[in-house]
Amino acid sequence: MAVWLGSTQPGATAASLNVLCGVDESWCSVMKAAFQAKTGADITMVRKSTGEILDQIRAERDQPTVDVWWGGTGDTHLQAASEDLLLGYTSSEERDLLPWAQNFYAMSGGRSAGVYAGALGFAYNSELLARHKVPAPTCWRDLANSAYRGLILAGNPNSSGTAFTTLATFVQLFGEEEAFRFMEILDRNIGDYTKAGADPVKAAARGETLIGISFMHDAVTQKEAGFPLVIVAPCEGTGYEIGAVSIVKGAHNLDAARAFVDFALSPEGQATGIAAGQNQVPSNAKAALPATAPDISMIKMVDYDFATFGSPEERSRLLRRFDTDILAVR
Repeated sequence: MAVWLGSTQPGATAASLNVLCGVDESWCSVMKAAFQAKTGADITMVRKSTGEILDQIRAERDQPTVDVWWGGTGDTHLQAASEDLLLGYTSSEERDLLPWAQNFYAMSGGRSAGVYAGALGFAYNSELLARHKVPAPTCWRDLANSAYRGLILAGNPNSSGTAFTTLATFVQLFGEEEAFRFMEILDRNIGDYTKAGADPVKAAARGETLIGISFMHDAVTQKEAGFPLVIVAPCEGTGYEIGAVSIVKGAHNLDAARAFVDFALSPEGQATGIAAGQNQVPSNAKAALPATAPDISMIKMVDYDFATFGSPEERSRLLRRFDTDILAVR
């Protein structure tokens, strides 16, 4: 699963870089090609869900094989930082990052940097909606309607950063007890919990399910590809992610890792998202905004508490309760 980076600069010593990628596979591929074109490096990327990446970095803390963790929800990066799994680094691009990204960097203790932002929501297949003759949902609570029995997909928060953001969003919107009561009812309508967070809207786009809960930018990507999706910013409000990049503590190839982080935070590196058909909001103020990116300034947002929900104790506690109260009784 290694990602090997070889430097071709004159007089430079060849280096190998091991990177795990937490964004969509298409973006992993484009980022690989762009970095290779810029540096002449031979780089291979492995894509994993955010929770899987965190588990691997934890398991390898005494003998790390990963140098860089790129992409995935920021609360998991914050958790890794609080567990002393990440190495501090201040990129030369940090000064050009938007305020929310600079705040995230400070929150991580300088161990993780924000790359992009995106709002949580859901999307439904308009053709399936007409076929099933069910009402169009506009709010989170609408998804508990028995008319959607077995017609919703969501991610599993144990593996999916998107799904953990969903869980944390419900807790912040409704309070913990009401959130779990809601999820118990919602669970009756969920056909399956997917490993990857973007899979629910991809399935809705293909007509394999009616409704997919995912980040809105992932739904936009499917809609732009021509699928009959209607994207919903829930009426109660919603949470959001800050996708991040981090250097793993104990990384064997620090110079190469720092170069990769610099590129990921640069306008050139962030433009790879648009090239890959992604619609997240980039963190660099000088980077171009995707034309079809959801306007997060127009979406009702919760005041997402990254410090609390990025802590190991709170994340672990909520996941245990989800496993016990929701998954164990399916």
